[in-house]
Amino acid sequence: MMSSILLVDDEPEILAASRLILESEEYEVSCASNGAEALVCVVAHVPDLIVTDWMMPIMDGAELCRRLKSMPQSADVPILVHTAVPPSSSDAQYWNACLLKPSGTNLFLETIAQLCGGGVRC
Repeated sequence: MMSSILLVDDEPEILAASRLILESEEYEVSCASNGAEALVCVVAHVPDLIVTDWMMPIMDGAELCRRLKSMPQSADVPILVHTAVPPSSSDAQYWNACLLKPSGTNLFLETIAQLCGGGVRC
């Protein structure tokens, strides 16, 4: 069965590129352009993995991660923060991995495979 991934980023080019990369690896991908949209998506369909930017309008990655961890249906979904600005380590309990943009396709895919593999539901 394919793993489903929700991509959250306010930059359409990054969403489109990430989606193409993941779909070429047989992942099922949905997209949101901010944290508020992402929460609507998660309520409709809980993905196996969430990949989110940190700095976004309306609802940023920090608030999105906190809300996802507080919702029973998404509390166990692994989160990969993919950002140009490193998040504060005080928020580290809310996500499973962090990659700084640009991370490179191989590292991006390896990290996603790890989060979808050993010990993590994906």
